[in-house]
Amino acid sequence: MAFNIATFKTRALSAVFFVAIMLAGLLWNQWSFLALFLVIHTGCWWEFYKLMDKIDPKFQQVPAYLRYLVMALGVAFMFWMSSPLFYSLWANWNLHDLGWYLILVIGALTLLAGLISFKKLSLDSVLSLVAGFLYISLAWALMIKLRGRVTAGFQADLGWVLPVILIASIWINDTMAYLTGSLFGRTPLSSVSPKKTWEGTIGGVVLAVLVVSYGGHGLFDLPFRPLIFISFLASVIGTLGDLLESKIKRMAGVKDSGQMMPGHGGFLDRFDSLLLATPYVWIFADLFL
Repeated sequence: MAFNIATFKTRALSAVFFVAIMLAGLLWNQWSFLALFLVIHTGCWWEFYKLMDKIDPKFQQVPAYLRYLVMALGVAFMFWMSSPLFYSLWANWNLHDLGWYLILVIGALTLLAGLISFKKLSLDSVLSLVAGFLYISLAWALMIKLRGRVTAGFQADLGWVLPVILIASIWINDTMAYLTGSLFGRTPLSSVSPKKTWEGTIGGVVLAVLVVSYGGHGLFDLPFRPLIFISFLASVIGTLGDLLESKIKRMAGVKDSGQMMPGHGGFLDRFDSLLLATPYVWIFADLFL
């Protein structure tokens, strides 16, 4: 395939813009962090619905109001998982408390909408909605939970540390896996994603662990052990997340989940690894940090 300078420029410029938006949202403050993942949450759900419509014609019968209510329930869940210390609102109220009341209200409305739409819903459609909630809303709610942690294992109350380490691990793993796979890749990893190789995957994981562990220790004086475990989990589970989304796209018969970024695909294409890796890193952090 001939090198296309125009395509390269488009991909490069959109990538720079994407990284700038991500870093601003992650590092500015807790509210920018929340806003960033609320946008990502909405984009992921929108693309998920489009993919399900293509995979299962019966899913097209799910009413728009029920789809929006499930998305809104996910937002309420994200609010509820926020730290009461970081997201105060007014008087004695905080986002965590507001999220709990919204879960009760929106949850009741969602059940009512499901009963009203009962004849239009197949069992597979209901299971798809539940799977989408676990796949998308749970992941981003746990990301907000990570942002509010007092990270004793790192001996620092820095809410951005865990999310940034997690995201950096996935970005570095993806980049290193591509480079090592291009140079040394011979053995296909999976028929779902023919371009991935075992050599690239192993190289990506090893290099991501090394870069994140030594970089985090050298730049921020963070301890090696949690850096090693988090970067390893993020890299391995993130690769599985990439394969999962590739399988979903293959079932839907599409190349990209959407068109969020020119040359880079949609929200699910950009965050598929993070969607699956976040719950596992949260479990590790909750048990050991």
